[in-house]
Amino acid sequence: MAEAFIYDAVRTPRGKGRKDGKLHEITPIQLATQMLQALRDRTQIDTTDVDDVILGCVSPVAEQGADIARTAVLNADYAETTAGVQVNRFCASGLEAVNMAAAKVIAGEAQFAIGGGVESMSRIPMGSDGGAWPMDPAVAFKTYFVPQGVGADLIATKYGFSRDDVDAYAVESQRRAAKAWEEKRFSRSIVPVKDVIGEVVLGHDEYMRPQTDMQSLASLSPAFQAMGEQMPGFDAIALMRYPEIERINHVHHAGNSSGIVDGSSAVLVGSREIGEKYGLKPRARILGGASIGSEPAIMLTGPALVTEKLLKRLGMTAADIDLFELNEAFASVVLRMMQALNIPHEKMNVNGGAIAMGHPLGATGGMLISTVLDELERTGKQTGLVTLCVGAGMGTATVIERI
Repeated sequence: MAEAFIYDAVRTPRGKGRKDGKLHEITPIQLATQMLQALRDRTQIDTTDVDDVILGCVSPVAEQGADIARTAVLNADYAETTAGVQVNRFCASGLEAVNMAAAKVIAGEAQFAIGGGVESMSRIPMGSDGGAWPMDPAVAFKTYFVPQGVGADLIATKYGFSRDDVDAYAVESQRRAAKAWEEKRFSRSIVPVKDVIGEVVLGHDEYMRPQTDMQSLASLSPAFQAMGEQMPGFDAIALMRYPEIERINHVHHAGNSSGIVDGSSAVLVGSREIGEKYGLKPRARILGGASIGSEPAIMLTGPALVTEKLLKRLGMTAADIDLFELNEAFASVVLRMMQALNIPHEKMNVNGGAIAMGHPLGATGGMLISTVLDELERTGKQTGLVTLCVGAGMGTATVIERI
């Protein structure tokens, strides 16, 4: 069987997902375009050898609609023979795109394929695409639909994580992210975003709050308590699915949940032969990827389940993984995975995560690939696993091996 190699990985800085954020003026097509151009220019490849570009996008409407991947291919001046497709697996869309790119290379369908994603949350608000799952009463009732924040609080309640536990995790995420930026650990992957006249608009992750401490977080009220306890009473729905729990302890708020941001990512995956054609040295080998469904009311427990599924398929255990990157959708998501698989914190999200830097939905999976790859190279370690929890109860994971 053919192998899939990572030749390069880039990402934008994350900009605050508000109208006063530095990337608000940059359209999503420009975010994606600049990452495709960066991959081409850094590797000096002929884009006629890029068979497909696969971009995750969770709200593919308005400026992000009409197959933004193909539009970005054309806007980036790639060969018109390069195809493009947009995919949506909610928060894991960017990682799913990388896995699809790898699968195309392994199957012999592509020489080079690019996976990644884009999301401009300041311009296209989360939920803009609607959908039957949260909006059709019959479907919502059948699936015990509750908002993700209530699901995160349900995880904390069911698995015994207190407000202090989730706040302490958030403070550590901020500390690690600040240290990573101070030591320039992201410098190989970050591509500054420019405006129409070529001036740099943003060169660093804008969302970070390194001054965060336990005292400042203690002043924040739980963000999901009202929607849980008041009408429409999402707590009651969750407790119908989990009757062993007496009441949900609401512990999550803006400070220990992922930030709303803008950003884009792109990962160049290819065969050994196409890399040799250009004299490119692979940075990593993709050992495998997987997705799984999980219980949709609690929703966010998929990372541990898909990790177990993928590692079993690869003949590995969690102890064989040197570094884990799990999207910090909510602090309890990470705490639960570490608890379930006995993963020490010194292996998990060592450079901080989305609590500190933000989560640009469709782009995050590709960003985490670049983060773990850079850290493997910096530390000389060998194996990394990237995973994300997913809306409607799913998980996606990828294992890479540094070369």
